[in-house]
Amino acid sequence: MKIIHTIRELQQFLGKARGELKTIGFVPTMGALHRGHISLVGQSVRDNDITVASIFVNPTQFNDPNDLLKYPRTLDADVQLLEKNGCNYVFAPEVKEMYPEPDTRTFDFSDLERVMEGAHRPGHFNGVAQIVSKLFDAVQPDRAYFGEKDFQQLAIIRAMVRQLKMGVEIVACPIVREPNGLAMSSRNTRLSEEQREKATLISKVLYESKNQKTTQTVDQLKQWIINSINGEPELKVEYVDIVDGSSLQSIRSWDETTYPVTCVAVFCGDVRLIDNMIYN
Repeated sequence: MKIIHTIRELQQFLGKARGELKTIGFVPTMGALHRGHISLVGQSVRDNDITVASIFVNPTQFNDPNDLLKYPRTLDADVQLLEKNGCNYVFAPEVKEMYPEPDTRTFDFSDLERVMEGAHRPGHFNGVAQIVSKLFDAVQPDRAYFGEKDFQQLAIIRAMVRQLKMGVEIVACPIVREPNGLAMSSRNTRLSEEQREKATLISKVLYESKNQKTTQTVDQLKQWIINSINGEPELKVEYVDIVDGSSLQSIRSWDETTYPVTCVAVFCGDVRLIDNMIYN
């Protein structure tokens, strides 16, 4: 496995692979890797001849400077994990490599970005689109792999690919959970052992909501989820929304969609966690 820090060097290696008609899979990450990331790498290794993973903590998608500072950075451990799991190239650029000058592009994702994460983290998805489009331009992958935990981000990236007419297939991979059910996230490393145990309530409530759905209206279920999670003093719900999985718009009744998804954001102490449950 080779570690690369510049776009020029990356394109030299990948250009040679592409000239040999090898397929390229890409897993963009911000590091602090866990089994969720590695599941994406594994899928890429199975699907493609070459797998590239990027490790870059992108400053333009953080609307809270403290969150950017606290984001875990574990490059050496990440590189070892990627090599162990069949990755061929790690692209780990410096900020000045990806942003030699400010990126002033503004993307319009319409209603997709006005709800949930977009409503609570202004500018977040514009930053995501800036960096992912830059990475796609650098790698020029055949396929790129994203986890369904970031459900709204997945929809945004698909919309960006359509807008920019990029020839990359976006592959969605299922949420990977810890043995206790907590959705894997790099932010979990900031939880104490006690907080980690308390945070398992989020997934427990989401799984139970599948049963509750059969007897409750959309609004009733939403309120039940909020009350159930907030019943744990260590947890505080930021939002719960039940949406159509394609449009991401809130539904008022179950017959509005055949693809209902509940998305939640919850604070455990000062650590913000997201999760979702796809019902059908």
